[in-house]
Amino acid sequence: MQAAEWRESIRNKKILVLGLAKTGVSVVQHLNALGAIVTVNDFKPLDENKEAQQLIDENNARVVAGSHPVSLLDEDFAFMVKNPGIPYTNPMVVRALEIGLPVYTDVELADKMTDAMIIGITGSNGKTTTTSLVGEMLSHASNLSGQSFVGGNIGIPSLDIASQASEADRLILELSSFQLMGTSEFKPHIAAITNIYGAHLDYHGSMEEYISAKWRITANQTSDDYLILNADQKGVFGDRQTNATIVPFSSTSKQADGAWFDRETEKFMWHDEVVLDRRDLLLPGNHNVENMLVTMAVGKLLGLSNEDIKAGIAQFHGVKHRLQFVAEIDGRRFYNDSKATNNDATITALDSFMGPNDSLVWLAGGLDRGNAIDELGEHMTNVHAMVISGESADKFQALCQAQGITAIAKAEWIEDAVQKALELSNEGDIILLSPASASWDQYPNFENRGDRYIKAIEALANPDSL
Repeated sequence: MQAAEWRESIRNKKILVLGLAKTGVSVVQHLNALGAIVTVNDFKPLDENKEAQQLIDENNARVVAGSHPVSLLDEDFAFMVKNPGIPYTNPMVVRALEIGLPVYTDVELADKMTDAMIIGITGSNGKTTTTSLVGEMLSHASNLSGQSFVGGNIGIPSLDIASQASEADRLILELSSFQLMGTSEFKPHIAAITNIYGAHLDYHGSMEEYISAKWRITANQTSDDYLILNADQKGVFGDRQTNATIVPFSSTSKQADGAWFDRETEKFMWHDEVVLDRRDLLLPGNHNVENMLVTMAVGKLLGLSNEDIKAGIAQFHGVKHRLQFVAEIDGRRFYNDSKATNNDATITALDSFMGPNDSLVWLAGGLDRGNAIDELGEHMTNVHAMVISGESADKFQALCQAQGITAIAKAEWIEDAVQKALELSNEGDIILLSPASASWDQYPNFENRGDRYIKAIEALANPDSL
């Protein structure tokens, strides 16, 4: 069914939207605009539910709030649209499936709403960066007609961009396992699974179910479609099958029919062709090599030239607050990894600068949750100085001393930390904010902490602007 036919087919159909938040609000607004008769059911009581109140005021929506009454399903709904975060163990979802009521997530509707090409990207790690990279690359493509829209799990509801897109356009969707689990006909032309590690097992119940949810991305693909898969994780998917044309990528070995990274020459390769150099990518770390391989594969499958691929990624500084390259000032490169609020995230950041010529000044500390940080020590090979702050400052000072690092400065606020890091640094150094701590002892959230860090760096670059 073409998108225009589907849009017309839901006019005057009764549809139940379960759960609000940003995605649910978007679904209600777009279904209302198409003439559907929408009922909203949200667990939060109406007097505490600003989103529900807004839908009543602005969209004249019917809202059932404060509970999930299963009896609501006695009404003749055409289908249910479930907020991705609501588990399938929810009584409303269980009952809907028992009576044969289709249960969708927003991405299923986005696919039905548009005739645009869909590029779907999922995985345990790297999907946000890869989705953003693909969007940036396609925005610079000289040979593509139409526009490229980025959305989905990345923060922009999929229906918001699907409603804008024409047949000549492309939707680049970041897809979570929660969203994919609720699909039945969803069919991207190009799908990519960056990697699979244990995640969200409290939601899915087992690793097997989690992997199956991710594999839904290729369930309806044909041989005319493409599935970009991590060749370094060949065993993860077991005997699961796809009808799509598989395009492998690897950061460790040659892929004659895919994308790979030549570690000897540090070149990104497509089959036997050199596409770009590692130095063309501003993002550090092996995980970003993998993200770039997926991005490059998408570009090549769409017929982009090497020049367009390079142009698209040359100015990409990373997703904000996630190992984001901020600026180079006086030979020092500043990175903002404020989202690193735990040991694992900071280990990834430190390991991204393990090259023989890397030298780090590390900014860390924040809310003290009582967790040990000793495991960070083995990843501090290239750290020669540290600026510490927040409740956990003393812990990081002890960690530094245990690693034989004597260049330590304490700072009260991030602006002071930037200045002290500059004083401790040498030309060629990397100055890395990766706190391994939450921000709430001093800042409202990690975004505020990261934004202040960026502004402090901008002030260094443009002192006359103060």
